[in-house]
Amino acid sequence: MIEKFRFTKYEVVFKAGEEGLVLPYYKGSTLRGGFGNAFQRIACAQRNSSCKTCLLKTTCPYVYIFETTPPPGSQALSNYEAIPRPFIIEPPLDTKTYYAPGELLAFNLILIGKAIEYLPYFVVSFKELGKHGMGKGRKEFNLHEIRAVNPLTKQTEAIYAPPDYMIKPIKFEITGTDLATNELSHINEVTINFKTMTRLKFADEFVERIEFHVLIRNLLRRISSLAYFHHDWEVEANFSNLIEKACRVEIVKDNTRWVDWERYSSRQDSRINLGGVVGEVVYQGDLGEFMPLLQLGQYTHVGKAAVFGMGGYEVNIR
Repeated sequence: MIEKFRFTKYEVVFKAGEEGLVLPYYKGSTLRGGFGNAFQRIACAQRNSSCKTCLLKTTCPYVYIFETTPPPGSQALSNYEAIPRPFIIEPPLDTKTYYAPGELLAFNLILIGKAIEYLPYFVVSFKELGKHGMGKGRKEFNLHEIRAVNPLTKQTEAIYAPPDYMIKPIKFEITGTDLATNELSHINEVTINFKTMTRLKFADEFVERIEFHVLIRNLLRRISSLAYFHHDWEVEANFSNLIEKACRVEIVKDNTRWVDWERYSSRQDSRINLGGVVGEVVYQGDLGEFMPLLQLGQYTHVGKAAVFGMGGYEVNIR
């Protein structure tokens, strides 16, 4: 079902400038917002044009990464309210808000499908963001290092680092096939640790208790959309059958809680409530068929606002 899915992971390191950095406790939104503006500055050739009406939108890297639209004549998933972006910024999980001059800030970047080839644009955009600054007072910083990460073997290798600061063509590309291992086919208990605020909808309402079928519904929706828009293929699976089986999986322990959080949206010029569920849930049942999907979801995230790190979870098998 997910064999052709592709992604890469990188660790990005910023070094605070002479005035340090002042950031909110949850840094994903700040990193995503500043990065998006920087990407548009370096990629946009028609500064006074709207992306929707721009003559260059079919070849513009900014439009593809941030304003993805259905292919011409496409019907599949064309009614989606928001097409998922092909990247995820995973901020550090600590609540540190001040970085002294010269102090390092590290976070993860995940690129999905066709976006893997756009890595150089991400590098240049992070450098550009450093010149313009971010956080309170828009303090400047430097892009210090980027390392390619193999999340399965934990191997890392620098692709952008001092002294030369040249982008090296190194990537540890992971596919769905790498995640679909036979030893996971007989699992009957799994713990999911929702590490960042997770917003999942069921029956048009955000849920505070994540039943297994709700998690699977949201994973199927997100991964099938990422496959269609950013890999050019459709997930072949009997979704109804999978959801029916997922309904038989039970929660045997629930240590989750709802955490409220607000962010400011410059686009909407308003504050937006983006609270979600964090903590651990233990599921029990016939889980083998779902394990590849659950494993992949650790890297794609799940639910709303995944692009700046929300909906991040970890699978623990007992």
